[in-house]
Amino acid sequence: MSPKLKHRWRVDQNYLLGITFGQWRRLLREDADGVDPAYWHRAALITAMSLLNTLGSRAEERRFGRDVDKTVIAEPPLFVLGHWRTGTTLLHNLISRDPRFAYPNIHDTTYPGTLLRNGNNGADRMGRFLPAKRPMDNISVDLDLPQEDEFALALSCLCSPDLALNFPRRWDRYLQYLTFEGVASERVEDWKRTFIWFLKKLTLKYGRPLVLKSPPHTARIRLLLELFPEARFVNIHREPYTVFQSWRHTQDTLAWFLYVQKPDLAASDNRLLRMGRILFDAYFDQRHLIPEGRLVDIAYEDLEARPVEVMQEIYTKLGLPNFEEFRPRLQAYVDSLGGYRKNQFPELAADVREKVATSWRRAFDEWAYPV
Repeated sequence: MSPKLKHRWRVDQNYLLGITFGQWRRLLREDADGVDPAYWHRAALITAMSLLNTLGSRAEERRFGRDVDKTVIAEPPLFVLGHWRTGTTLLHNLISRDPRFAYPNIHDTTYPGTLLRNGNNGADRMGRFLPAKRPMDNISVDLDLPQEDEFALALSCLCSPDLALNFPRRWDRYLQYLTFEGVASERVEDWKRTFIWFLKKLTLKYGRPLVLKSPPHTARIRLLLELFPEARFVNIHREPYTVFQSWRHTQDTLAWFLYVQKPDLAASDNRLLRMGRILFDAYFDQRHLIPEGRLVDIAYEDLEARPVEVMQEIYTKLGLPNFEEFRPRLQAYVDSLGGYRKNQFPELAADVREKVATSWRRAFDEWAYPV
């Protein structure tokens, strides 16, 4: 039975609007499986935007290419890790209020090819079309807040599980880029080069150490350490049943803005459980690689209850400086969140609850959540 299409005619809030024509053509020819007629209008707009993005990217390369090549990432990033819907955005936002850090905003991650050339003007134009809140929750969408670097990587090298949300018929193909296990070495090296290229551009633009957040990085600790052996990490976890409910809600809200193929709704739960299991296993299997004193593991429940105190603990354990100077800014941001209302979900059906408990049992056990 064909799914009822939600937000079919919406063409905004789709990060593919930042892709270049060459990458879009490659995606359609090599990696994807066609665009369904119901979404031809989205594909048409993406195509038109890709032509403009190509011109802008070429101009940026001519103007800034040598400067980007010469840029040195002097201090390794601070990585925020965690499964989708565990509070990674809240944690990223809190850390980003520290003026010693820089971060990519939504314009940087959607238009990685022109983030230097367009600067604030491009961001201001984009800001006119942004919604006030994210589709899946009540978190504000603001150019002053950080965004996931994974979107820039998906656009620039096409090696990202995020692309499965655009092309759900190729879910398994894009899932391999969650961990890169079994992926050809050429693609792995392409991803690494692209990541360094993007971070060099951010460093050139902002000139400060970077704090980065993308849930897939949780399953890539080994790769991240190969690039940045001295990197610091903060992982956040949350009660798994709630995580599944919230992630399922995201699939039924945000994902509908991204599709260019009709989704298989009957397969959705099993796909989410499989992806989550792979991510959790990769994190637990690789976290021992992080040198002592460079990983902090926190619970969302604690961060929600006492955000300033938990942030101080993070800074202390990771050896990050000047927390007391940062505290007033942090407290002001925390105070601004006073009216935030979390989503409320009905109790999971017994059979679904059992699937979550079975698939994500390791997360329940490692973090002592009751099954």
